[in-house]
Amino acid sequence: MTAPTPVDVVETHCPYCALQCGIVARTSPTLSVVGNRAFPVNAGALCAKGWNAAAVVDHPERLREPLARDRAGRLVPVGWRYALDRIALGIRDTIRTHGADAVGILGSGALTNEKAYLLGKFARVAVGTANIDYNGRYCMSSGAAASNKAFGLDRGLPFPLEDLENADVVLLAGSNPAETMPPFVRYLETLKGRGGALVVIDPRRSATAQLATLHLQPMPGTDTALANGLLHVLLRDGLANQAYIERRTEGFARVRAVAAGYWPELVERVTGVPEKKIVEAARLLGTSARGFVLTGRGPEQQAQGVANALAYINLALACGFPGTEGSGFGTLTGQGNGQGGREHGQKADQLPGYRSISDPAARRAVASVWRVSPDSLPGPGKSAYELLQGCGTDGGVRALFVMGFNALVSSPSAHEVEARLASLDFLAVSDFFLSETARMADVVLPSAQWAEEDGTMTNLEGRVIRRKRAVAAPIGVASDIGVLVGLAERLGKRRHFTYSTPEDVFNELARATRGAPADYSGITYAKIDAQRGVFWPCPSPEHTGTPRLFLDAFATPSGKARFHAIKHKLPAESPDKDYPLFLTTGRVLAQYQSGTMTRRVPALNAMSGTAVAELHPQTAARLKVVDGGRLAVKTRRGSVDVTARVTRDIRPDTVFVPFHWPGEQSANRLTNPALDPTSRMPEFKVCAARVDPVGSKDPSPALRDPSKDTRS
Repeated sequence: MTAPTPVDVVETHCPYCALQCGIVARTSPTLSVVGNRAFPVNAGALCAKGWNAAAVVDHPERLREPLARDRAGRLVPVGWRYALDRIALGIRDTIRTHGADAVGILGSGALTNEKAYLLGKFARVAVGTANIDYNGRYCMSSGAAASNKAFGLDRGLPFPLEDLENADVVLLAGSNPAETMPPFVRYLETLKGRGGALVVIDPRRSATAQLATLHLQPMPGTDTALANGLLHVLLRDGLANQAYIERRTEGFARVRAVAAGYWPELVERVTGVPEKKIVEAARLLGTSARGFVLTGRGPEQQAQGVANALAYINLALACGFPGTEGSGFGTLTGQGNGQGGREHGQKADQLPGYRSISDPAARRAVASVWRVSPDSLPGPGKSAYELLQGCGTDGGVRALFVMGFNALVSSPSAHEVEARLASLDFLAVSDFFLSETARMADVVLPSAQWAEEDGTMTNLEGRVIRRKRAVAAPIGVASDIGVLVGLAERLGKRRHFTYSTPEDVFNELARATRGAPADYSGITYAKIDAQRGVFWPCPSPEHTGTPRLFLDAFATPSGKARFHAIKHKLPAESPDKDYPLFLTTGRVLAQYQSGTMTRRVPALNAMSGTAVAELHPQTAARLKVVDGGRLAVKTRRGSVDVTARVTRDIRPDTVFVPFHWPGEQSANRLTNPALDPTSRMPEFKVCAARVDPVGSKDPSPALRDPSKDTRS
């Protein structure tokens, strides 16, 4: 028998969600991927996006050379030297005319830790601007703020995923991992197979809700009322863990007083969840020795997002779950590096290691690593939407550099964002494809993709992992690290950006986080490889990492977790006679985020090629809407044209539209930019809407040829 041709094999990770599933990339004869059975998070399982990850690397629409806008307004190919010179000139001219804070920088939860760290350093050292933020502001900011308030520290899951399998109950509020991160579901299936209970809270009977032991289907915008109602039953029926509350928490008396007013009959009227189900869910939680409360974007992407998350934390604390081995509270990070992305300085108020940029000690610690004066570092800047909202205005950002953030599709009130981007003096974008945001730019840089770069990511458990280079980037494509070093040199700051490899950047990151809440100082590439990931904090070379946080104490001054007295408030916008329905948005299985990558994969478009609005048969009958027909979904901010999907899996008062598509199908033309007062998270998950049928019946999206669908 002839020996098989040698095949180059690289163990790396999926480019999509925060599970960061292990994959094996085979590079010969062409790039292909399979699941890595040796990686504990997914044990070889992948979702449709992961199986098709190789399709985007050599895609024909891939950007392969820099583009710049000519005098006729066209984006035309240019050389790298010209492109970087032009960006540097745009930054320098803006600083000279309007000051450093008139330069804005937007990053991404998809960037490696090295790139997120370097982007934050570039903003503060090379440019001197306070105005840097990232698209994780739209994802994790409310959950992170709530965890910081309650526990003194945010790590999305302060325990490894494997702990879920041995629980007696898991309550999952506002997340649909069966579609957003399918390999996660194996933990829930193992839990149920052992006899454990899964409680899902979601206005839709999502794919995850269909797996549930018990599904609570509240009216959008009523999460705090429901969480307080569950807490009321725990206290009324003597099911709260009083010994834990007294030993490990503070602030309970005020919460008890608030919860007393949320009796189940009242909560049923507010939320629409039957009293019987409220009592059943509370008793499942209160009688379980080991349990978890997990939140997702449902309760968090609201103008009351932090309050909603705190209300669910109160529920978990009353059960004695957080900081108890085999139990806990967590929030499910969405983006691939949503955890690491918010730890290392690309967020407007943070320095590396989750340090506050307003803390003098933190500023001194980071400045010493960066070899600059602490006084030279700017203070907190504007959050992502506020930064975009001020683009082109007096006192706002006049030049904007964007790395991996398709703001035009991801941001609420997208028409307004488009107008603000158009008013900029200068816009530069670094991305893999000519995204909707990149099409508006003065300069576009082609970036290396996941399979073409080395670096680290931090998954939803706080496990720091290696992304390894499998193939060379195309000629003409550069790494984002190289771009930032090149721009820093042009801005006269090369001495602060002397890196030869991504590992050089990581080693500096580790030094910059020493002693910080998210301490990476004991993590090295070699240790990550040896352990298949290292959980932070890892404060020394001898330390092996911390899979489970808070077992001895919480990260608060007292060492105790904090209850917060939270009362239900109405969403920023409620239905009325003109807009009688709730609109809620979310994801579908085959697409990811703004769709810049996934909308270019034929196999994924064949599954979900266009946006579909879900509405209940009662609503459809009243509005004379037929399944597969065209709909105009309208809010006070705009209108979209989508296909109707009539289903009993949604409440009669609610319409659901996924947000992965641009233009006339863009759900974020509709969403409300009202911001949470603490996290500055926009209210993506609830606003007032109306639905009108338009035109004649269209083919089902599953039957449409995606190659001929110009809207995708």
